[in-house]
Amino acid sequence: MENTAAILPDILGEPWVSRILPLAPSPHAPGADHAVLVHQREAASGRHGRAVLHVPGFVDYFFHTHLAQAWLDAGVEYYALDQRGQGRASRGLRRMEDIRDLTVREEDIRAALAVIRDHGHTHVTLLGHSTGGLQAAVYADHPDAGIDALVLNSPWLDVNRPPVLRAVATALAHLLTPVVPTAALAQLGAEYPRSLHVRHGGEWDFRTDWKVLETFPARAGFLHAVRTLQARVADGLDIRVPVLVATSDRAGDPANPADLASADVVLDPADMHRLAPDLGKDVEVRVFAGGRHDLSLSVAPVRDRFAAEVVAWALAH
Repeated sequence: MENTAAILPDILGEPWVSRILPLAPSPHAPGADHAVLVHQREAASGRHGRAVLHVPGFVDYFFHTHLAQAWLDAGVEYYALDQRGQGRASRGLRRMEDIRDLTVREEDIRAALAVIRDHGHTHVTLLGHSTGGLQAAVYADHPDAGIDALVLNSPWLDVNRPPVLRAVATALAHLLTPVVPTAALAQLGAEYPRSLHVRHGGEWDFRTDWKVLETFPARAGFLHAVRTLQARVADGLDIRVPVLVATSDRAGDPANPADLASADVVLDPADMHRLAPDLGKDVEVRVFAGGRHDLSLSVAPVRDRFAAEVVAWALAH
């Protein structure tokens, strides 16, 4: 029976609700001992047999109700997971995204999937964006991952820097993580999130304490965690479920307003295309011309095509 005591009203308003998922404390995620799963109040009613679980990226959280509606309209229940240290699960923490081993978040995903299966869903697609896409890919490599299909929305499979800078950053992160894991080695620029927010002429009104409009540090511990997973991807994975990798058609310059609206100004799709074939045995890559880094936040024609094609692909698998 559904534990209604665990369900709380969500910031998105009805019919969205959230539940705290208690997790084991870890020194690799200081103070972050829970995740938050978001879904509609009737998710456990049996109205949909299929489900999708959305895992956000770095300094991000679930507010994409327009994307969720496309899945719901197709008869797929929508769940989103703010993992430990991010979004709804960052309240009270000294630092957001202070995660020094991303594999600790596999407990977050498993806890969310346990709720989804308990709700009676017989087919589950895992949907990961950016860092969440990297995590989802490595998680799906487990034989007992408990998912039926995998969708990666602009996954962070490699660092978007020249090879020399990439090597230097990797070495510094490795050296500093044991001693100064909170040292800022890089930063997430402000141009992209600002281009999305209504305050700066964008279409979206998200919480700027969870998806910030200022530069945000990528700390040594976090970068080491990312590079560790990216090394596993580079060595090749053996994902046994069907995989769809969705990307923009080109990388862009965040200083160029035209690129902010029509290109991936965070990562390079070429890296995703290069690494995608080695994710598993059944991998398809689809390119969405004019797509932003988060394809679901692209301009209307592109995001509508992305939602329609991804949902159709999941239903076919």
